[in-house]
Amino acid sequence: MFFAILICIVASCNSKTSENKTTKIIEWKKELPSRLSEFGHRNWILIVDKAFPAQNAEGIVTIDTHEDLLKVFEYTIQQIDSSTHVTPIVYTDLELNYITKEQVTSIDDYRKSLKEIVGKYHHEEILHDSVFVRIDKASKLFKILVLKTNMVIPYSSVFIQLDCKYWTSEKEKQLRKSMK
Repeated sequence: MFFAILICIVASCNSKTSENKTTKIIEWKKELPSRLSEFGHRNWILIVDKAFPAQNAEGIVTIDTHEDLLKVFEYTIQQIDSSTHVTPIVYTDLELNYITKEQVTSIDDYRKSLKEIVGKYHHEEILHDSVFVRIDKASKLFKILVLKTNMVIPYSSVFIQLDCKYWTSEKEKQLRKSMK
């Protein structure tokens, strides 16, 4: 009898853990479109690995998605694509290119999958520490959303700087030229 009760309690706890995880996934997916509608050019969305540090800046909000990094990136980029006002500039860590299969056995699969998603966007590879400099500078004036994932591959994070979708840098140059 005691074991039957214990099994029911354990099953109930496991069910609640699974339910909490599902709820958190739904919550971040509901939160992203609302944040995105507030955001404009110069805001950032970071999709980061599990070891990414919590930031101490006031303008940075972190949400633990409890999901796979590539799934979070795909969903986020789809949301950005469907917006009328922003477009992504995607940054990845340059160090990712130098990780070997001996260091991380799944690295080739990850890089291939990442490139498939990143392929059609403005994309730059920069040193990891350079990202922190940019984020620190941006966070002093603009909000940053950090979507933390379950990824445990080093240098796998994706950093999205939002740019204006309906006003390109070329149009800005033309405007500035006509103002002279």
